[in-house]
Amino acid sequence: MAGSGDNPLAKIGNTVTQSPLFQKSKRALTNTARFSQKLLWSTGKAAWIAGTSFLVFVVPLIIEMDREQQMVDLESQSAGLLGAPPGGL
Repeated sequence: MAGSGDNPLAKIGNTVTQSPLFQKSKRALTNTARFSQKLLWSTGKAAWIAGTSFLVFVVPLIIEMDREQQMVDLESQSAGLLGAPPGGL
């Protein structure tokens, strides 16, 4: 039985993995993966900040605007029932 050093496929594999093109490709792939990971992390942090800011600042404003619109509608209905022309004075 021959040793692993006599295997032609092992020799070809070693030659390929030691080639400069393979090394450059491996380095580029590693750098791309690292950049993608950092980009996803930053995007997640930005989404968290945007989401919580929306909940803290915009949602209460929307609720208050809806409440104000309901009050205007109620006043308009009350004025209509009392016979006053809608729209106030």
